[in-house]
This record gives sequence, C-alpha cells and structure tokens, in this order.
Amino acid sequence: MNSRLLAFALASGLTLAAAAPAVAQTDPAAVAKGYKAPRNAFGQPDVSGVWSNATITRLERDPKYGERLQLTPDEAVVIEGASDSRNARLRAKTDTSIKDPDKLPECQSGAQGAACGYNAFWTDPGTRLVRIGGVARTSILTSPANGRLPAPGGGAAGRARAQLGGNFDGPERRALGERCIVGFGGTSGPPMLPVLYNNHYQIQQTRDAVVIVVEMVHDARIVRLADPKHPPANMRLWMGDSVGHWEGDTLVVETTNLRREEGLRGATENMRTIERFTRVSPQQILYQFEVIDPQAFSAPVKGEEALNFTKDKIYEYACHEGNYAMTGILAGARQAEKDGKPVEGNRGQVREEGGT
Repeated sequence: MNSRLLAFALASGLTLAAAAPAVAQTDPAAVAKGYKAPRNAFGQPDVSGVWSNATITRLERDPKYGERLQLTPDEAVVIEGASDSRNARLRAKTDTSIKDPDKLPECQSGAQGAACGYNAFWTDPGTRLVRIGGVARTSILTSPANGRLPAPGGGAAGRARAQLGGNFDGPERRALGERCIVGFGGTSGPPMLPVLYNNHYQIQQTRDAVVIVVEMVHDARIVRLADPKHPPANMRLWMGDSVGHWEGDTLVVETTNLRREEGLRGATENMRTIERFTRVSPQQILYQFEVIDPQAFSAPVKGEEALNFTKDKIYEYACHEGNYAMTGILAGARQAEKDGKPVEGNRGQVREEGGT
C-alpha cells in the first residue's frame, strides 16, 4: 500500500562525558566506496532530512541462525519474497461470507479475527530486510552474539514494569502509546525501533542542537550539543535527556534520565543509551545503539539499523482525535469486575511484552 495514505488517514481522522562507553566504531565496509558525508552551513556532517527505519528484520534473532549476523543473498530473497506474498494475501478483499469475526484471516500484526485491530490497509511495516554495507541482517541486535536480549523480561525489575504498563486500574497504568504520550513499541526511542507503521523520522540540525521528529505520536527529541551536562537524576523525561557531540562524521548521543515507564523491554529507569548516527551514503544513515542497564540485562545490548532516505513527508499524528479506546478499555474492565469476571493483566497479574 501507499505508506503516505496511512499517514494521511491518521493525521486527518484519528558533548558526551569522557567516561561513557561507546558503541563499536563504524565498520568501514558499511560506508559506500569513496563516500564522504556532505557538510552543512555549520561545518557538521549533514544528517538532516526524512529517514525511515521500516524493515521486516526483527529486533531479536531467530534462534535457528545461532550467532550468524548476516544472511546469504539467496536467504534474503526467500525471506523478502515470503513477506511480499503475505502482504499480497493480507491486502486481498475480505471474504464477506465469513460471519464469525474469530474466523477472519490474520491481519498485519499476526493477530486473527476480532483481535486484529488494524488490517493491512492501516499498516506499513516495511518490505525489506535491514542491509548494512549491502548485506542483509538476521536481526537488529548485534550483541549478545546470539542476537537475543540477555535477560528477556528483565527479572524482578522488568516484571514490575510490565505490571505497571499492563493492567486496567486506570489510565496511568496503560501503555504510553495508548495514552498518546510517546510512540508505540519503542519507535520514539531511545533506541528507536521499527514498528507496524509511521516509521519516519525527520532530523533537523542547528549549531547547538539536533532535533529528531518522530512521526508516530509526533514526538520531538532534542539532542543538545553545546550543553553536555545531564539534569539531576530525579528529573525524569519522556524519551530521557539527550546530549551529543561529533566524532568525525558520526553524531554520538548519550541519553539518561528516562522515566520508569520508558526503556527497552523491561529496562529500569536507570537505563542509559549510547547512539551513533553515521551517514554512510547519500541514501542511508547507519544507526547504532547500546543499552546499558545492569539491573535488567546481564550484559550491554547493542544493535544496528539502517535509516533510509525518503522523499515522503512527515504528517501530523493526531493520536487522540476521535479516540475512544481508553474510555472503552477502562469501562470494559469495570464492567467485567462487576460481572465477577477476571480482567487479564489486572492486579497481581503480569502481561508479557510483545516482540518488535
């Protein structure tokens, strides 16, 4: 489908501390041969423009690949072909003879029937694998070596966070995306992860700051270049506090001071990220990230994505226009309680977070 049709529909209706650890340096093989990033009026590498991280490559690697990060060309063709075939099937006209909603075919999210929420018309997850240096990847995660989170669920800290974001006691207990505070599924970051739709980012540069506008829920993250000092630890911000500096052609960003509701899959409020943005060709920025949170993960988590240039525009995401979802969710939970029915994910129960 036309990804801008989706965005239009949603819009209309609905300098770093020296001691900070760094993500591995950019692999020279990722940089296009002979390429040198252009400079802007401030002499900085120019990373401005609209970029997309939409991809069918998942955050975590399928265990069948073991510690193999790269796919062969033949493997990539098979995977992308299967994705194209599935997309064509999902876009097919719904069989109107099916009267039972639970028997409807699956939707883009993988759910089926009435649980779909969005069908393929409303989604735009991408159609191609992440390619770094022209080579397709098995996962976004590059470390640990198996491409899997070292402590899925984050232990006790992760369980507490899942309970906070997964029950039906009140609006503050619902996911941040449902509350239209930040983007769904980690798209706002850091780290910035691809989701089912609205995977566009607009990067704007000044001498003293870089602004990353996220299409999903229309977030804007400001990276300060001239003020490297983070605020006190008790000052917690949506998307955290980001400070950055240039290392050659690479923008290096450290983010701290996240709120406890944020963070990568069970991470704590003490999570810290290091991001690296390197323009490796006219059409691509290599985006690398490292997540440091010893309370949640037994080892640092690292990953790489491709931010691909697009001529598409960023549309306003009018998240709450005509949105009755929150009222319906909470009202339904109250009615279920009156009827003596258990409410999934309510007090004393934990809902596991889904995959990206």
